[in-house]
Parts: sequence; structure tokens; C-alpha cells
Amino acid sequence: MTLEHWNQCSWKRLSIILIVLVGLLFISTLVLAILFGVERNKSKVEENDVCLTQICVEAANNLLKSIDETVDPCENFYQFTCGTWLKNTKIPVEDTSTAAFAIVQTQLTNNIIDILSSTSSSSSTNIDQSHAIINARRLYASCIDEETVEAEDTDVLLSFINIQLGGWPILQGSRWNNSTFNISNQLLKLFEYGHQFIFSVGTIGDDQNSSANIMTIAQGDLALSIRSIYESENPITIAYRQFMYEIVLALTNDTSMINDDVNATFELEKQIAKYHWTVAELVAHIDENIRTTLGNLSRTLNVNFDFVNYLRRAYALANVSLVNEDIVLVMTINFIRNVSSIIDHYSSRTLQNYLVWRFVLSRIDQMPKRFQIIQQNFFTVLTGTKSQKPRTTECATFVNTLMGFAVSKLYIQKYFDENARNQSMDMIENIRNTFIDMIQQSSWMDSISKSKAIEKARNIIEEIGYPDYLGNENLTKLEIDYAEYNLNSSLMSNGLIVYQLEMKKNIKMLREPVDPKKWVIPPTIIEATYTALYNRISIGMVIGHEITHGFDDFGRKYDKDGNRIPWWTNETINKFNERKQCIIDQYDQYAVTIDGTEIKMNGSQTQGENIADNGGLKEAFLAYRNWVRLRGSEEKKLPGLQKYSPEQLFFINFGYIWCSKATDEWTISFILQDLHSLPRFRVIGSTSNFAEFDRVFGCKPGQ
Repeated sequence: MTLEHWNQCSWKRLSIILIVLVGLLFISTLVLAILFGVERNKSKVEENDVCLTQICVEAANNLLKSIDETVDPCENFYQFTCGTWLKNTKIPVEDTSTAAFAIVQTQLTNNIIDILSSTSSSSSTNIDQSHAIINARRLYASCIDEETVEAEDTDVLLSFINIQLGGWPILQGSRWNNSTFNISNQLLKLFEYGHQFIFSVGTIGDDQNSSANIMTIAQGDLALSIRSIYESENPITIAYRQFMYEIVLALTNDTSMINDDVNATFELEKQIAKYHWTVAELVAHIDENIRTTLGNLSRTLNVNFDFVNYLRRAYALANVSLVNEDIVLVMTINFIRNVSSIIDHYSSRTLQNYLVWRFVLSRIDQMPKRFQIIQQNFFTVLTGTKSQKPRTTECATFVNTLMGFAVSKLYIQKYFDENARNQSMDMIENIRNTFIDMIQQSSWMDSISKSKAIEKARNIIEEIGYPDYLGNENLTKLEIDYAEYNLNSSLMSNGLIVYQLEMKKNIKMLREPVDPKKWVIPPTIIEATYTALYNRISIGMVIGHEITHGFDDFGRKYDKDGNRIPWWTNETINKFNERKQCIIDQYDQYAVTIDGTEIKMNGSQTQGENIADNGGLKEAFLAYRNWVRLRGSEEKKLPGLQKYSPEQLFFINFGYIWCSKATDEWTISFILQDLHSLPRFRVIGSTSNFAEFDRVFGCKPGQ
């Protein structure tokens, strides 16, 4: 795992993809209906009060191992639901966290390992012989081939650094020649291979015209992800410099200037970090993005760095010509102006050292074992992990990230349950209708806003299971998408090839027609997303939560077609803001204590996800009750849990899916940079605000 992978909330991903990532494992708040409601209909024991199918027994067993009945559910529902699980669960030494549903991710990864390890299939040789599948398996094979990695990949890396990047001064000492260094050329070469370490440019959807794409400029990501880490000397910064020193030492015998170069490189990184926007700031200032044209960009930015020329050359890498009328969305303009000034005042040696260091840092997973051991020593300080994940696991994740739709084709063929897809379609419609009912009954929306909200809800495009083209025998689209992937036996070389191709895909989007039904995230990456721009839902997590995202403080600014156009009346906005502030104030009060220090949640940073959590739970429960009414009777109870009603089990299951443990290091990082609240507060916050929860468990309102 590289620092790039650890940095899950990087601005690059937030700004370029414009997706709010949920970041938990495969669940649905209607999972009880799937686990034992639907399954029970198949049972031969309809006359019994207890469901005894295998899936019901397994569900009951999981809950019995999790619940702590010594805790009053009205006092701390999370501890009541997860207490025993928390006491008996240990975090794997190779992970930063674990969760009750981690078994789902583990099974998915094992299945991916299985399909990528196979070389033939008796059921469909046509798929196995496709160019896309051959190259996905070739990428995996090069990743697990540690012998070749050990023998060749360091040489491939150093050759790239010397030929393409102009050398690494820290390795060459006084022999490095700075006469050809140019910061724009260097950033452009790194951009060509998918790396944006200071500034980030690329193509995104136009939020004012969802049928078009535009260019964007924003801050790049930080190696250590969080600005506050750089603000004072601490164990992480000390370990980080040692990490850099040891990696360099493993690559050279010339130690004459290493210490000075390491310190100067880190000092530059500190200066860049000083102006880096946090997630909370990005959320708070999202309306301050500046929309301009390429022709006016230099006047808008007012910096020495020639962004106009840089963009023209960047897009020319994929044969895309720019014109002065092209739209550019400028994000984090204060960062861009300040950091442009910083790089004007640093030596070419330090700038080169920093950029090449960041490149090497991103490639350590493709380097020999000795480099990964050095990295793991640093990760122990940074994240609390004690060892690396198995090579097969890391490689499966790597291939799934880079060639996810090819992997998904194999996965669907072997593992996907079409019945689950059909059930999810029914669930979506059920919850959508429930949400519309909630809109109609709301007291804070006026009739004009209600009408437009209902229209938007009906216009949501759902993504369930997989895109249709992956489910049939026609491989044309898949082959077109991966036509330029011609991989070999070198992992380092393959990584460079794939990142370069992915970069070109993004650039070409500027002149391509927008397909609102195009899947952004492969089916084999478990998460659910609401993308405001295309008003779509991907199934994989809480359906109601994702629907609500279309109407939270971010989603409400987009109309039914995904255009950033005001459609709520001022009266509705004011009433919404009152309720939003209530949520912010509530979650601001939640805190955890780590090493004797109380760390509070940031209610402003997480308010969008908190609103979605609260709305999603309510929608799912009301939809569940509607499902029960339609079928005419209550569900059967679970064995060993007969004391709990089906409604109580609904909420218990909701709590169970959030049972999780994490290292202190991961928890602090999560609080500082994630848009979600910690899992325990997602449960406590949502249930404490829901009157139906109070009724079901006999709690005093607000208890």
C-alpha cells in the first residue's frame, strides 16, 4: 500500500471525479428483508414463528456474537449492538481497521485473486481470450512475480528517472546537472504518467452544463495527506524523513549530500502543505471556485507559472487542441497563487528532489521487498499497521483499481447473482417512493420546492450490479476501452503504461460527448456513491443514504439534470439551513479520547454525510414497514433472538453493519480528513434523531 492509496480523501479524487465516497463495506439497511424476509418465503417452515433457514441462522449467529445486552439500547445503541464484537475482535496486524462486514471485502478480494489467477475457463473461452482479460491477468501475474520484481524493477525505475525525469540529485550528489531543469517541463512529464504532486489539472463534468466537460486546475495532494501533520515536529515527520533517507540509501552509495537534500526536500514540502486546503475548508468554500476561460486564465491567476501553456501542452499529449474559449474551473485559488510563488524561490535541485521523491514514493509497491520493508516501518508510525498485507491481496487490489471493468467482467461471469440485482431494483423503487412520500409530508419545504424535489427523485438513474455491456457475451466495448493496453512481464513498466493510458483517457474526455449513464466506478469496488452531476445511485450500500445525498447541502444545488442551478425557494433554503445547523451542532459534540486527549468531530465537515445518514435510516425503515404491509404479515423472528421484534432487529442490524475498530493513528486521520463521522456516531446520531427508534425500543425522546 503506497501513501497514495492510504490517502483516501485526496483532493485529486474529490475534485476531478466530483464524487462523495462513502467508504464502508457492502450492506443495505434493508438487509433484514434480504437476509431472512425474502429467504423465508422459500422456507418449508412457514407455520413456525422462527426462521430456520441457513441464512437466518447465520444472521442470528452474527448478531448474537455482537450484541452486549448489559448496555441499555436507549443509552448507547452502538455499544449495545457492537459491544461484544468490539471486546472480542482484534485488528489484523496488516490493517488500519476492521469491521463486522470485513468478511465481505475479504471474500471479494479472494474471488478476484481466483479469477485473475486462472488462465482458462471451461464455460467461456471467448472471454478468456479477450485482449482486456489477457492484459488484466498479465498485470496481476507481473505483480505477484516477485522474482522478476527483485531482478529488474529497480533498474526500470532508475532508467525512467534518469532518462525521462533528468536524474535525481539526491542520488547523484554534486554530479547532478541542473542546466536543463524546467519546473513546467518536469510537472508535465510527471503528469503524462498520471502524477500531479503540486498542481492538479484535468477534465471534469461541467456543473453548469451536465452535457459538457471542462478543464480544472486545483491543488495536488500531499504525501502525508493532512496539513496539520507538517505544522510541527512530531513522530510522523521524524519517521517520514528517516523513511526518505533509507529509501535513498538503498539506491546509492554516494551519501555525501543525502542529509542536506532530505531536509531541504522536506522543508519545501512543509511550505507547500502550509497552503493546502483541508477537507473541511474544501466543503466550506466549494462555492468560491472560479469559472473562467483559457484566454482569461493568466489574468485570473496572476502568477508567474504559465498555466495556459502548461494546459495546452498537457492536452496535446492526447492530441487535444485547446482554444481560448475553453472553460477552466479554478479551485483552491489561494493555494495555487501562494505555491506558485513558493516554487519561484526554491532551487532547481530542491524542486527536482521533491518531485522525483514523490514519484518514487508512488512506485514503492512495484519495487523489491527491501524497499517495501522500509515503507512498512514508516507505516507503523503513520497508520499503526504492523505488517504488510499478503502479496496476492495487494496485487488483486492493484489490478482491480487500474483495470476494474475487465476484472468485473470475469467476476460477473463467475460470481454475480442476477437475483440479487433484481431484488435491488425493487428495493430502490420502494425506497424512492418512500422518499417521495417524505417530501410530500415535509413541513419545511414549500410546494414549489416539493414539486421540483419529487421530479428530481423520479429522475435518479440507478446503477445496480453492473453496466449491461458487462453482462452479455458481446466484448466490443470492453475491447475498445482496453485496446491500448499492451502489458508485459515487468510490474514497474506496466504501472507506468497503465497510468499513462488513464491520464490520456481523462484528457480526451474534454472533446467527447457526455454519457450520463456511464459507470465511473467498477462493480468490483464495493461502495455506493451519489454523483450530483449525473444524479445517479450506485447500489452497494445504504440506498436511502445515497438518495438523500441528492438533497443535502451539496446535492440540493443541482437540478434533476445535474446542472448547478438554484431550484429551492429562499424560504425552503432558510428552513433547511436551520435544520442543517442543528445537525452540525449535534455532531460537533461527539468526541473520542485518544492517549488522554479529547478529539471532537467536525460537524461542518461531516454535515452532508450526517444528513444522508439520518435521512437514509428513516427512508429505509419506512420502506421496510411498507414492505411488511404489502405482504400482509410480520416477518419471522431469528433463532436465539426471539425477544426482539422484527422492527428492533431492523435497527440492531443497522447498528451491526457499523461495528468497527481502528488504530488510533487511523482514527485521528479519519476525523481530520473524512467527510463521514466515525461509525459509532453514525449509529448514535441517526438513531437518537429518529422517533420511530424511540417507539420501537421504548426510549424517551432525545434520550
